[in-house]
Amino acid sequence: MPTKRITRTLAAALGAAAAAIAAIIALPSLPALPVDALPAPTSTTAATTSPLTGDAALALEQLEQLVVTGGVSQDTYQRDMFGQRWADIDRNGCDQRNDTLARDLIDVTTKPGTRDCVVLAGTLHDPYTGQTITFQRGQGTSELVQIDHVVPLAWAWRHGASTWTEDQREHFANDPLNLQATDGSTNQAKWAYGPADWMPPNTAYRCTYTERFVEILSTYQLTVNPADYTALQAQLTSCTA
Repeated sequence: MPTKRITRTLAAALGAAAAAIAAIIALPSLPALPVDALPAPTSTTAATTSPLTGDAALALEQLEQLVVTGGVSQDTYQRDMFGQRWADIDRNGCDQRNDTLARDLIDVTTKPGTRDCVVLAGTLHDPYTGQTITFQRGQGTSELVQIDHVVPLAWAWRHGASTWTEDQREHFANDPLNLQATDGSTNQAKWAYGPADWMPPNTAYRCTYTERFVEILSTYQLTVNPADYTALQAQLTSCTA
């Protein structure tokens, strides 16, 4: 093809392109859509979990403030180091075992002449097991309902209580915050285990149990070992509203 013809062909093509671009530029601009008119994102990564309960969120904050350490040996622990069993620390004329039974049982009957102190009978809706247990004071029956230390004394000894005074340990062992009436065999099975090794069989109570466990650690400025820290954290993060 002659050179002049090629030049004319290119010029014509460029001219047509320029005309098309000019036509597009001349089009009226479309109004911008308001933000609330835009389609919602369809990403599958959107958060779907429910928020934590207030108590669980507070317990997580308290947990994060605790010192994480391996703790001391349990070899030197003895129950007598925590003072009198079931002392009357609130000076109401009634020991802490009976105070706890009266608090945690319903339909309570007390022994006459004891100023409503000594619990003779009652019904426990046990939070640890979810069972209903009939309590009757007496040989062979009293032990069916026992008083658990939410934070076991031997566990507390390893995580700070070994440095306390005897008065401080006695108060801890009788603090209503750390006492819970429960099924006797369940209390025995719990022994001195922390949350990494023992949780209430009743899964519906585990959030409350861990929240209470952390509250006690925070109140008494106890430390926590890595395994129990992880168990507490995992349980609390599952406690959604």
